[in-house]
Amino acid sequence: MTVNHLLEIEALGQSIWMDNLNRDLIESGELKRMIEEQGIQGLTSNPAIFEKAIKGNAIYDADIEKGIKAGKSVLEIYESLIFDDIRKACDIFKPVYEQSQGLDGFISIEVPPNIALDTEKTITEARRYAKTIERENLMIKIPGTAAGLPAVKQVISEGINVNVTLLFSVDSYINTAWAYIEGLEARVAQGQDISKIASVASFFLSRIDSKIDEMIDAKLRNINDINVKAKLEAVKGKVAIANAKIAYQEYLKIIKTDRWQALAEKGAKVQRLLWASTSTKNPNYPDVMYVDELIGSDTVNTLPPSTIEACIDHCDVANRVTTNVDNAYHLIENLKDPDIEINLEQVMEDLLTDGIDKFIQPFNSLMASLQDKVERLATVAR
Repeated sequence: MTVNHLLEIEALGQSIWMDNLNRDLIESGELKRMIEEQGIQGLTSNPAIFEKAIKGNAIYDADIEKGIKAGKSVLEIYESLIFDDIRKACDIFKPVYEQSQGLDGFISIEVPPNIALDTEKTITEARRYAKTIERENLMIKIPGTAAGLPAVKQVISEGINVNVTLLFSVDSYINTAWAYIEGLEARVAQGQDISKIASVASFFLSRIDSKIDEMIDAKLRNINDINVKAKLEAVKGKVAIANAKIAYQEYLKIIKTDRWQALAEKGAKVQRLLWASTSTKNPNYPDVMYVDELIGSDTVNTLPPSTIEACIDHCDVANRVTTNVDNAYHLIENLKDPDIEINLEQVMEDLLTDGIDKFIQPFNSLMASLQDKVERLATVAR
């Protein structure tokens, strides 16, 4: 009998969510099957995923034509398509939401990526998305930017579930955790219930290693000293996991604070760390390394379909998020070594900027391709 390693992971307190959504998955019954047979407990989406889903896929054409006939703009048509998919996915995951008592079964949708640096617009759009989609197991994704975090605090205080995304640095995670706590405290101050609110902090992984490995390779090209080369090679492919383990240590500290304990007594749910960007970009690295190394309680790992299949087949399941922590701190500290000299803070800032761009580009590309499709279908309709 084949062992489903995803279920073993669940037994250790980590939920596996899928980083993918399209209408084919919903209408074919595949999404329901993945929940029932594989143990998928939630789902995340982003503009890149929607671009891939909608671009060149005829399954959306009938609804696009309806939008054209109704005189909707391209943006309104786009939203009607994705909101419909999100609602249906929420309904499919509703039993998971209920069985887990509101811990899992969430579907995440991102506010428009081009407003990541505007607090008020982010708050307005988060409210609008929540009201329009109208599902209790919906999570609104808000980037963990300086402008995003006040929005997180505000919408949490209004009872909207939030997935704080694009977190790279440990400091950005800490700030996110306190934004969640402050939002809950504000809600308590209003005399409102906080027991049904959920949040995750999406901490990105593979992009960190890709960026740092690139920097190390550039340094290696100009170095002949064997010892220095060994120092640099020892860092490759290791920073993201070390960084994540340190972030988890901060999580453990935060949930011990008096402020958190006071909220927990009122029924607050912990804001779980969610490991994102978990597909291994370097073919020389194990394809499930961002799963195996970060299994632990009160966490989520969101995996693309290929990594889900790989993990079912050969994940090596053990609670490792709290192991080799001293080594993690040492490795991060070592980046300051004059022979290595990588400014991690700057790397994280660059990755956040790049991350926003990586969502804006597919969003713009999708809008352009949708515009083309609208024009083509409008011509056919005439």
